[in-house]
Amino acid sequence: MKKTGIDSVEIARLAGVSRSTVSRVINNYSNVPPETREKVMQVIRQYNYVPNASAQVLAGKRTRTIGLFMIEAGHVSADILTNLMLASIIENASTLGYYVLTRIIRNTRDEDAVRSVKEIFYQRRIDGGIFIGAANREPFIEELVAEGFMVGIVDQELSGNAEPNRIVANFDNHGGMRLAVEYLHKLGHRRIGVLNGDMNRCSGPSKYEGFLAAMRHYGLEIDPQRVLPGGFSEESGYQSMSRFLDEGMPLPSAMIMANDSVAFGAIRALQEHGLQVPRDLSVIGFDDHPLSSRTHPALTTLKVDFADMMGTLTASLVRHIEGEETGYAPFSVRNDLIVRDSCRPIIFS
Repeated sequence: MKKTGIDSVEIARLAGVSRSTVSRVINNYSNVPPETREKVMQVIRQYNYVPNASAQVLAGKRTRTIGLFMIEAGHVSADILTNLMLASIIENASTLGYYVLTRIIRNTRDEDAVRSVKEIFYQRRIDGGIFIGAANREPFIEELVAEGFMVGIVDQELSGNAEPNRIVANFDNHGGMRLAVEYLHKLGHRRIGVLNGDMNRCSGPSKYEGFLAAMRHYGLEIDPQRVLPGGFSEESGYQSMSRFLDEGMPLPSAMIMANDSVAFGAIRALQEHGLQVPRDLSVIGFDDHPLSSRTHPALTTLKVDFADMMGTLTASLVRHIEGEETGYAPFSVRNDLIVRDSCRPIIFS
């Protein structure tokens, strides 16, 4: 029967070496003779010894673990795109030799929930963290950055905030909106509307600003009645479009949605009101959700390579943790227009 509760002192006694030699073997130092290393390793294997993680952290060693924090009020498991992002981070971290500790934050105003997340950093259970779904300025995240923790954030743009421990992954929303408006303009559309995203998130105002800039570039009228409030969920798209149609507002000829999930909800509302896409309204989404090519009609959208985006973010965070990369590290991913069946050309608008 193997002994339980063995420590480095006992390993040193059984191997006939000093405790410091055991420590050098455990930490893979090069100044240990091969035969001595093998003697120590034989004892470690025999007794299934695992170094105490807490002691290693106190000694200033990395945990080789990153935190993955998803801020989402609903059910994360129900969203295919979100799961793709999470899986990409986990896979890339594993490839780099890191574990991933995951936590879903339902409400950032919940003091207990926020405290538990901050404690994960304070207790050094992770070497850094990635946040998805946060408001553009989330106070507790800014506190973590200010205190020097390595933090990666998806979708953030704060003027003047360029700390060396902040890694930011953004979307090229202006470029995406330019592609969307350009495509609709070429199809003959002149009355173009937009269903906005969550204006507390970076992409909300960023996409709307991109829409306004693109409309001005092509000399198109910006009608406030064609600007709908919304969010980034399918339900927000459904509710916003339903209210718009219930009010009897005249339809634009085309509308750009904050993302594909919003487009799914808006199309459902249109169908319930006896309207068809693209016959009555041409629709463009954002993100190229895995279901976008399978809906009816298949959704024209702006594709984002989320797997590449999350891989780049994870790798950058790890390089910062290991000191291979320093300094503020923002980057953005471009959009590619994917033409499907949800837009039609028109002659008069």
